[in-house]
Amino acid sequence: MLETVARPASAAESADAATGGAAIPFDRHRLDRLMDEAGIDVMLVTSKHNVRYMLGGHRAQFFSYMDAMGLSRYLPVLVYPKGHPDKAAYIGHKLERHQLAVRSFWVPDMRAASSGSVDAMELALDLARRLGFAEGRIGVETPFLPMDAAEALRAGLPNAKIVEGLIVLERLRAIKSADELAKLGEASERIIDSMLAVIARFGAGSTKREIAEALQREEASRGLDFEYCLITAGSSLNRAPSEQPWQEGEPLSLDSGGNYEGYIGDLTRMAVLGEPDSELQDLLAKVDEIQQLAFRMIAPGRPGGEVFAVAQEALHRLPEHNHMHFVAHGMGMISHEAPRLPTNGEMPYPPTDAERPLEPGMVLSVETTLQHPRRGFIKLEDTVAVTPGGHAILGTRGRGWNRGGAEAR
Repeated sequence: MLETVARPASAAESADAATGGAAIPFDRHRLDRLMDEAGIDVMLVTSKHNVRYMLGGHRAQFFSYMDAMGLSRYLPVLVYPKGHPDKAAYIGHKLERHQLAVRSFWVPDMRAASSGSVDAMELALDLARRLGFAEGRIGVETPFLPMDAAEALRAGLPNAKIVEGLIVLERLRAIKSADELAKLGEASERIIDSMLAVIARFGAGSTKREIAEALQREEASRGLDFEYCLITAGSSLNRAPSEQPWQEGEPLSLDSGGNYEGYIGDLTRMAVLGEPDSELQDLLAKVDEIQQLAFRMIAPGRPGGEVFAVAQEALHRLPEHNHMHFVAHGMGMISHEAPRLPTNGEMPYPPTDAERPLEPGMVLSVETTLQHPRRGFIKLEDTVAVTPGGHAILGTRGRGWNRGGAEAR
């Protein structure tokens, strides 16, 4: 069981007098401080994951898996004035109105746009003007703001200063509550269960496509929203599902993300048909060696960049270092979020949190990959939570060589 973290469970947040006693499902004082540091007066939250977070899990069912709607798109907008949750508002779509009617929220002002993105933004601008922010500093999520809505924002508030607010919201979400950690742990365990079930069922001649599709079904049967499956077999480094068969003696890697109540589990486990030879055992042991070194560096108060630096130094001492890479990144509602530590990997970004200390409740995905020219793709990926006393791994099973086709043997 995880140690108690700094923030209480989302579902048990204390009532807030500013909202008439309604519980706010995030640390609003932390958000106020972050907005103040960034020079933001009012935040217009428009990404689905951040809206869901700030509304305590609400997701518009009609737009759960799509945004497109006629000639426009779904654009939720949560308006949050710094220090004034009592003046916050949520602007959804008229197709949400039935959900909004049966579930209460802390947000005192609930509205519904009748068409698409511009209509939603105009409702938000009307509220911002009435709150006195016509010349204020408006925080937005620029990667999650469509061009037509952004143009409506600039035209409607020509004297306002538009400020990037994405990092503010990332850092707000970075410290998970006990409830959030439990969901991340549940997602991890269910993904491992799914992987082990599929590995045991499929044997020689099974195709990568068959295995990936079976994993999707297994995850769905365990209450996960399947996100993806990156899969390799044999010496190939191609990670797409295909008609390539898995053969006796070959390694198989499964890297999959599954979403549980808004939180993503993302793990990689290895399998082999038959018994792993000494070389395969040695290669996976080297991958795990880097993982274990990284785990030991994860503790509160330690700069996050040290996790990356220690793993990189150890990796470069291995004979296979030219074919290996290490990444550690934040995990939560999306698969790469704060704390942001590396500048390498397939998704490089500025290491904005590398010098900042890790805090209890933060969660990292730790992954070491070996792309061996003869033996193929060998990888471990684990999810690790920072605890008051160090760290806890969310899902520890299946980290060795799992035997394929065990049910049929």
